Amino acid sequence: MEKKKVIAIVCGGDSSEHEVSLRSAQGIYSFMDKEKFEVFIVVLNGLKWEAELADGKRVPVSREDFSFKVGRRTVKPDFAYITIHGTPGEDGILQGYFDLIRLPYSTSGVLIESMTFNKFTLNQYLKGFGVSVSESLVVRRGSEDLVTDDEIINHIGLPCFVKPNAGGSSFGVTKVKTLEELRPAIYRAMHESDEVMVEAFMPGTELTCGCYKVSGKEVVFPITEVVTHNEFFDFDAKYKGEVDEITPARISKELSDRVQALTSAIYDILGCSGIIRIDYIVTKVTDEDGKEHERINMLEINTTPGMTATSFIPQQVRAAGLDIKDVLTDIIEDKL
Repeated sequence: MEKKKVIAIVCGGDSSEHEVSLRSAQGIYSFMDKEKFEVFIVVLNGLKWEAELADGKRVPVSREDFSFKVGRRTVKPDFAYITIHGTPGEDGILQGYFDLIRLPYSTSGVLIESMTFNKFTLNQYLKGFGVSVSESLVVRRGSEDLVTDDEIINHIGLPCFVKPNAGGSSFGVTKVKTLEELRPAIYRAMHESDEVMVEAFMPGTELTCGCYKVSGKEVVFPITEVVTHNEFFDFDAKYKGEVDEITPARISKELSDRVQALTSAIYDILGCSGIIRIDYIVTKVTDEDGKEHERINMLEINTTPGMTATSFIPQQVRAAGLDIKDVLTDIIEDKL
């Protein structure tokens, strides 16, 4: 009988979404095919790396080769399934480490992880490929006074969003409606990131679409419509159920096809790996002939999307009539 491959579900990390990542790891663990794989959860917290054992105990993980002891046996994972939201799993740092020790992993590589984590850089890059994004600018720690509040508002307009530029979460995000709210919002976002992005508000329909591609197969999932009960899709909407998530979205087939095609194209432009999820706002615009049409604006890309049973990706997998166990197996076996 062939020996099972060892899969380490890597979670935790050093961002405000540490606990959310632990929940995603439990979700992935429950979805994983245990007939094919021996699965362990590995929790990273700063320099404290530990593997969870079946009896609930945690044992230290070697940073030399990512191995750990189970009794007298030394376990060395064959594959890392990364589900850290934020640093170091969503910004390329962990990917660089795994590249160095030759351990295959579930996400995109160092450059793409780093770029997608930096919202402003990603937006500017994809603009060059004709992807529509909101108007934005960056304020950096130590250079906050180089631009005045009036200059920011004159360029971006009100209302606007102030958010950590390098971050994978909803923490530190503020919808700013008045000039007086701008500076406090910038400093709040700086608790999460040294760079803060100020982004123009776009009224419209919020959609999100997942995608993954492996050798000989590409899957673009049904689209989810996000209707928050709050001002925007903030932490409470995301994690406390203060939102309606409608899959498939209540949009025309033509718009749905366009969103799915754009998701697939962005995946290819960036050269992504594993499951990604792209968030959009669809706005109504009027062209020179006075005709109204729908513009798809990219908001951000999630390269380690939430994976609890109620997260967007598992919802979309179910709506596609697929089994999440098979999806995860596709991603793992493509790299092994």
